[in-house]
Amino acid sequence: MSKKKIAILGAGPSGLAQLRAFEAARLAGVKDLPEIVCYEKQNDIGGMWNYTWRTGLDRNGEPVHGSMYRYLWSNGPKECLEFADYSFEEHFGKPIPSYPPREVLKDYMMGRLEKQDIRKYIRFECPVRWVTFDDETQMFTVTVMNHKTGEQETNEFDYVVVATGHFSTPNMPYFEGLEEFPNRVMHAHDFRDALEFEGKDILLVGGSYSAEDIGTQCYKYGTNSVTISYRSNPLGYKWPEGIKEVPLINRFEGDVAHFVDGSSQRFDAVIMCTGYLFHFPFLPDELRLQTHNCLYPANLYKGIFWQQNPKLIYLGMQDQYFTFNMFDAQAWYARDVILDNIQLPELAARQADEATWLAEYEQVTDVSGDIDFQAKYIRDLNNATDYPEFAVEKQGEILKQWQKDKQVDIMGFREKAYRSTLTGTLAPELPMPWLEILDDSLEHFLNLSSCKKSTKKQVS
Repeated sequence: MSKKKIAILGAGPSGLAQLRAFEAARLAGVKDLPEIVCYEKQNDIGGMWNYTWRTGLDRNGEPVHGSMYRYLWSNGPKECLEFADYSFEEHFGKPIPSYPPREVLKDYMMGRLEKQDIRKYIRFECPVRWVTFDDETQMFTVTVMNHKTGEQETNEFDYVVVATGHFSTPNMPYFEGLEEFPNRVMHAHDFRDALEFEGKDILLVGGSYSAEDIGTQCYKYGTNSVTISYRSNPLGYKWPEGIKEVPLINRFEGDVAHFVDGSSQRFDAVIMCTGYLFHFPFLPDELRLQTHNCLYPANLYKGIFWQQNPKLIYLGMQDQYFTFNMFDAQAWYARDVILDNIQLPELAARQADEATWLAEYEQVTDVSGDIDFQAKYIRDLNNATDYPEFAVEKQGEILKQWQKDKQVDIMGFREKAYRSTLTGTLAPELPMPWLEILDDSLEHFLNLSSCKKSTKKQVS
């Protein structure tokens, strides 16, 4: 019998988790592993964590994938995205604060991978053009554009893992008069450098993480004012002078935005923080996930397997409180199904399981319930595999505390410190206010985090 062949689409956190899951099996002595090919659109691994100055199209004429901006810091505690098999402390050789900047998180993510030679599986600059499934042969045909050779390639696979993410195709709303606005209009996807808006009055449209994060970044780097326009509910934080929230835009007249409450103001720039679309242009209708950003997308068994054809696997398609370790949980489960260590039930049983989860999700009414739901989901996956224990419920409690910390001090919550559920180490606090740390390079952050000793206590 010939080896199974697997195509992984994307080498961001989810695709890398799938590669890492198979590599962990190989290191554990599992023989006859499948043949794996990972197709990546960019020229490096990391997905969304690859910072680029480019917006619009890349050098190959492909849509730029990344929404990463220069001064991004983690907006959630690192203790809740720690890989169960590779702690931050192991990587950096010392405890570091709970909220690291972009370069630090990317370095950590790469560190686990550099211990294994996984790049051998990845074909870079190979965006996927089309995927089909043949009912007779039970095989997928995957066509990619290999920009390195300038030619399209077609190969057959037993399984396809879609790990292309869902935070890269902007959702752009329209408001009356927008085409007459004389200044900058952009989506958060194209936001790169807060210094561009120094001294400016900016309008952010949207009431979620992008607006909150870009607004506080721009404030930190010297905007004159930040106005956040929400559709249904304000974020409601205790904003400093210079940041305010207003209801939805009614219309634009020149550089003046008019809001539904009758107020108006002129702006130098409008940034749409209005979310992203699930976009899989390489999949035919019968294979394509169609959903909105939620904790349990319909038509996926265990949030992973396409119900009508479970040889098609989707990773990381949920809205996310947990990130890296949830992708691991999914990837380990998918691996064990592919290796026949877990037998999938028949379609009717799979759909009944999905219906149970969806019914439970419908009962969730607040953020705390969201966190508990996602923790329970991850626990369900982890109980079926050999992925190492990482105390997902304890991490859920940290996430709930994170939500409270933001309510108390939206500009200072990154100064809080939490205890790793892996090592029991309490993170050191930032030695100075986050707003005053303008150099967020890896070197500067690691030097900063040495300024104050942490207290180390082992959890039994």
